[in-house]
Amino acid sequence: MRELQVIIAFSGFIALLLWGVHMVQTGVQRAFGKTLGVWMGRAMGSLPRAFGTGLIITAAIQSSTATGLMITGFAMDGLVSLVPGLAAMLGANVGTTLIVQALSFNPTALAPGLVLIGVWMFRHYAPGRARDLGRAFIGLGLVLLSLNELVTMFEPLKNAPMLGTALDALGAAPLLALLASTALTWASHSSVAVVVLIMSLAHHGLADPTLAYTLVLGANLGTAINPVLEGGYDDNPASRRLPVGNLGTRVVGCLLGMALLPWANEIMTVLGQDSAHGVANFHLAFNLVVAACFMPIVRPYANLLQRFLPQRINPDDPARPRYLDDSAREVPAVALGQAAREALRLIDLLRESLQLTERALLHEDTPAIGRARYLNGAISQLDQSITAYLATQDQESLSAEDEKYLKTILAFSTNIAHAASVSGMGLLGHASRLQKKHWVLESGQQQELQQTMDRLQRNLRQAASLFVSGDRHVARTLAFEKDYFRTLEAEAADRHLERIKTGQIEAADVGAFYLEVLRDAGGVSAYLVNAAAYPILAHYGELLPNRLRESD
Repeated sequence: MRELQVIIAFSGFIALLLWGVHMVQTGVQRAFGKTLGVWMGRAMGSLPRAFGTGLIITAAIQSSTATGLMITGFAMDGLVSLVPGLAAMLGANVGTTLIVQALSFNPTALAPGLVLIGVWMFRHYAPGRARDLGRAFIGLGLVLLSLNELVTMFEPLKNAPMLGTALDALGAAPLLALLASTALTWASHSSVAVVVLIMSLAHHGLADPTLAYTLVLGANLGTAINPVLEGGYDDNPASRRLPVGNLGTRVVGCLLGMALLPWANEIMTVLGQDSAHGVANFHLAFNLVVAACFMPIVRPYANLLQRFLPQRINPDDPARPRYLDDSAREVPAVALGQAAREALRLIDLLRESLQLTERALLHEDTPAIGRARYLNGAISQLDQSITAYLATQDQESLSAEDEKYLKTILAFSTNIAHAASVSGMGLLGHASRLQKKHWVLESGQQQELQQTMDRLQRNLRQAASLFVSGDRHVARTLAFEKDYFRTLEAEAADRHLERIKTGQIEAADVGAFYLEVLRDAGGVSAYLVNAAAYPILAHYGELLPNRLRESD
């Protein structure tokens, strides 16, 4: 019974450790996610900068897996070439060791203060960067508390026969120990948590140095598996070059490390006698050696990966950029023109998506829902590619007019992507619900909805025209569409209330559903106004700061 309680407590503290790491990752990514991505894209110009970028980003978000997935995403968009991507992954693997080094000094006394500050920030601030940083502080405090409890737990386990037998078996079978640590790290998505656990085992004498170092090698191998499984999700082998290349460096490093294990303890003893710090130092030394071995040969290694994982391009893939040419970056005006042409493709994709959405809502065309969702996903990916392309443009080469045009393109692209998101999550979701519930709209509602979808198509054409022409009067016309959709929704709401008052309760569900459809249609139109009309009207000084009347 006592052993069962210990196992449950141990599992609980491991779960708390993983949850704390997760909170730190999500907090930092929510607070600086897009900024981190843009900064990473700008800093990947040379091998040393790419290495340092991977190291710093991983130290900030405490996860080489998350960094690997982020860099893989840039590589799949064609915004990061393979060579600096591999260098960044080597830096990310070193960055995760710095976290372990910091935790090896057991700063548990800071935990209550971090949790206190984090909870205050989370409850005091509205949703935003400060609140997300509060989440990160809470997570860091939970990590320190869980580590302290794990260290305390291992003290009475020194003489536990079951644990000793299991560790002795792993010590006698190094390959099995390597695979077990690899599987644990893969399952937990956190090499930091696994290495810290190994440090606790070594600190209490439950794992001899050779076994501890073998388990560390497994942790380094396991953390490279998740980007391979989660990063390359299409049928293009080239999308898997970066994660597979990172896994290759881990495999070679582990083979080298297993061969040098008999001398590892003597080398680590020179750096210090403490066994826990010895594990952290071995973790750092392993990644530094791997980085030192692969950095000089990263270019031929990339050529080898390109040979075995060739590029397979689907010319009909709507998410693939067609005009974002890297060679155009030398002339800012040309680069911005290419980005503007790519942004106009978003209009074409959204037009087709809205046509399919109309068929799904009014004609119960089920296949149209899937195709429209696919196009909306392509719009989101293309918007990310445009954003990253513009963000990585050399800012020093831009004139004041170029900077203004760049921001106009970004605003247009982002708002079109938001319109597609509202259409996908809102209107297409309503179409699926309509078919699932077997509801039938009234003839008047169908006619009004048909006119609404036609109006969206007209607004979309006006938005494309404004993006090219910048016509002031057309911009005012498009801006007044917000009033039209606001009035449309208000009139539909009044009719819905009248039906309920007259006892037509059976029409209440369909009426409420129809209001949601109109509301989301208005949301799509609002983003079109934000994309094309407002930037022009703001330029001419025709926008008020807000809609509030000044108080007396």
